Amino acid sequence: MGSSVSKVPAQVTGTLNTTSSSESLDEKGFVRPRSSTSSAAGSLPLATDGSISLSNVDAWESAAAADPKIQLARTILAHTNIKSTLTSRPAGVAIPHVFNHELEFKAGPVTNQKSSGRCWLFATTNVIRHEVMKKLKLKEFQLSQSYLFFWDKLNKSNYYLELSIENADLPVDDRLVNFLADDLISDGGQWDMVVNLLETYGLVPQPIYPESFHSSASSPINNLLKMKLREHALTLRALSSSLKADPAVSPESAISTLRAKKEELMQEVYTIMSATLGVPPKPDAPFTWEYYTEDGKYAKWEGTPLQFYKAFTTKFSPAESFSLINDPRNEYGKLYTVDKLGNIWGGRPVLYVNTEIDDLKQAIVRSIKAGQPVFFGCDVGQFSDTGKDVGIMDTDYFEYEQAFNITLGLTKAQRLQTNESAMTHAMVISAVHVDEKTGRPVRFKVENSWGEDSGVHGYNVMSDKWFDQFVFQVVVHKSLATKEHVKIFESGERVVLPAWDPMGALA
Repeated sequence: MGSSVSKVPAQVTGTLNTTSSSESLDEKGFVRPRSSTSSAAGSLPLATDGSISLSNVDAWESAAAADPKIQLARTILAHTNIKSTLTSRPAGVAIPHVFNHELEFKAGPVTNQKSSGRCWLFATTNVIRHEVMKKLKLKEFQLSQSYLFFWDKLNKSNYYLELSIENADLPVDDRLVNFLADDLISDGGQWDMVVNLLETYGLVPQPIYPESFHSSASSPINNLLKMKLREHALTLRALSSSLKADPAVSPESAISTLRAKKEELMQEVYTIMSATLGVPPKPDAPFTWEYYTEDGKYAKWEGTPLQFYKAFTTKFSPAESFSLINDPRNEYGKLYTVDKLGNIWGGRPVLYVNTEIDDLKQAIVRSIKAGQPVFFGCDVGQFSDTGKDVGIMDTDYFEYEQAFNITLGLTKAQRLQTNESAMTHAMVISAVHVDEKTGRPVRFKVENSWGEDSGVHGYNVMSDKWFDQFVFQVVVHKSLATKEHVKIFESGERVVLPAWDPMGALA
């Protein structure tokens, strides 16, 4: 899901949910303080000024040089990548790409977001295309991810400028103003944001609005748009200041004048986007799509993007689906949102029902058994190898602790608290393997959007342990959710997290 291109996962620096024998966890997964005074409390540092002294280095080297395992690690790891070298063969063998509950209908082809952060749009369209392909009897099919990308980027630009008007009285170096200006039009997004796009603009097949160079490689236009939008924000702030200094201008008139100016500035944004991505179909403008069915017969579909969207989302409507999250920092059984997070101004807010991790798993099992693929958000770069013919997401797969004589002890809650982890990528779950004795899921089949050369023909296998630690979000249709979760979602009583909260990360 986000600001950086989610095509390339970050270097694996993840942590496992372990604690030392003298530590225990509280109900939210945080380490409780030791009750007794540490034996190290009275020890003195070698460098009393807080710097690293040569005495420190000598002591550290002496300890490392005396350890044969560290010496072996030095011999090997200076010449190889730790991610490919320190892998566990038994762990890889123990997690096969085989599942006992799988979607009967196989959609294709494997998609590729290339050098862009559009994983959430690919995950969404990969979910929706199942119904399109089944109804129209298609062998292969893709919806236009670029169509949604265009309208999302245009609306995010408008959203940022509206926030600039709303917060014009705050200092330009205020934390909120600074945060909003940092990654103002990220490629990434959240489930409710894509629902806004679908309900407003609909969908089209990829041949109607195909990929462009800059939809597949978004950095150049992102950099240009950000530069202009930050300039536009300062223009609106200056105008707001002058309007408020004039006693003859009412607050209503000031807002009207500012929005008129904003629309003038948005012309430049639209010009850049339409030149680099192409002019998209209007949501209410009819188009004709001609295609071949799986048996080679000619067919065509005629209608508008909104009609196309409504025609092929009748069974599990995106608008009737919502996010379950597992955020152990915050109280379960409540509805959460993130301040200032959205794409369409005045649209559906980003909403999460926070609950136990097992609830997310059971929602997946129910969905797969009902024939519905599942959109989910995770921290993909942690303890995963999505390389060709590997495709393993498993906390037991990398043996960093043994190689370096370390313990990786952060909990899931602590990773969120310290910026070690967040939702970085959205994908689709299309199968699950359930233990026949316990009824509990033990592994999941993950459809990615990094092309055929990622994982096993574009698919990964995710262990139950990895799910516990690095999956944060699962989207479920109301008909497949528990009554309790639906009631929480529909209550509207939400806890507002600050704009910079990690739950605001965009996949």
